[in-house]
Amino acid sequence: MSESRVRVIIVDDSALMRRMLGDILSSEPRIEVIGTAKDGVDAIAKIKLLSPDVVTLDVEMPNKGGLEVLKEVMTNNPVPVIMVSSHTQEGAQVTLKALTLGCVDFVAKPSGAISTDIKDVAAELISKVLMAKHAKLRSTAKDAARHSVASTAQPPINRAAAKTLKREIVAIAASTGGPMALQQLMSGLPGNFPVPIVITQHMPKDFTASFARRLDSVSALTVVEGEEGMPLKPGVAVIAPGGSHLIVKRRNPGLSAFCGLSDAPPVLSVKPAANIMFLSVADEFGGNMVGVILTGMGRDGTDGAVALRAKGAYIIAEAQETCVVYGMSRAAVEAGVVDEVLPLHDIAGALVRCVK
Repeated sequence: MSESRVRVIIVDDSALMRRMLGDILSSEPRIEVIGTAKDGVDAIAKIKLLSPDVVTLDVEMPNKGGLEVLKEVMTNNPVPVIMVSSHTQEGAQVTLKALTLGCVDFVAKPSGAISTDIKDVAAELISKVLMAKHAKLRSTAKDAARHSVASTAQPPINRAAAKTLKREIVAIAASTGGPMALQQLMSGLPGNFPVPIVITQHMPKDFTASFARRLDSVSALTVVEGEEGMPLKPGVAVIAPGGSHLIVKRRNPGLSAFCGLSDAPPVLSVKPAANIMFLSVADEFGGNMVGVILTGMGRDGTDGAVALRAKGAYIIAEAQETCVVYGMSRAAVEAGVVDEVLPLHDIAGALVRCVK
């Protein structure tokens, strides 16, 4: 018996946008649009009445805005929500706030919102709606804080493997669910973390600068968006800028590393791609590093982790129990290249021990 269709409510104050999103989602046989709402008050009523599997939610609406709706839904009627956001700086900040409030993912609304632009995001919207039905709703900030305290009970590490090589850099990959996961992970690392950190989070170009600032505000480390030629330093974490692959470079072995940016095509439909970042780290550092693969849809990072593990790198994957989407970390585990599978709240402690 085939799986039932994903039942979706579309919330947007624009009639044109509701129709366009409805047409996109209705074109996929596995999705059924069961209702639309023109504002936040209408949305709350429809969600209670129709009990959808997934909600697409506009950020700016009259009567009750998207963030207000999201808070109320996640408190009273938890359901996977995908935000539909503008590409503006303000839109990025609101979307990042929505991710901390429990939305599963977001789709960046093309500026202008004309028909041809909207259809460009059709494949992304459809795939994220299909994924969202099965996504694990992220725990609240209160739960995350409790996990952070619990993480002081440190899990065992394979000491022989961890001490094989000197770990000179940490590289982290994340996608769906990654913004909240990274916020929790980075807040658990000390400001004197002894090696640089590079991060690839699948995110559009207009969002990563705001995301870096948000991580910087919750972390004792300095967190910045990557730029060409930027030096990589202990106590600093660098986020791959949306729309560019982050590459790690060194002019000579043993010298300090720095960032490079690549405009190469997407890999596995993503740009930035963790695979490219991981492969560049393998080229420059060999196995002298720790790789981390967090929650996310797809398998980005696995091929790079294979190359890293072959050189002796230590690879950590987030456990299914804390992943919003158990995709990227699962692919790495199934490839047989993961040294440790840990719940999110234990990864910061593991990193500290690995790089000592």
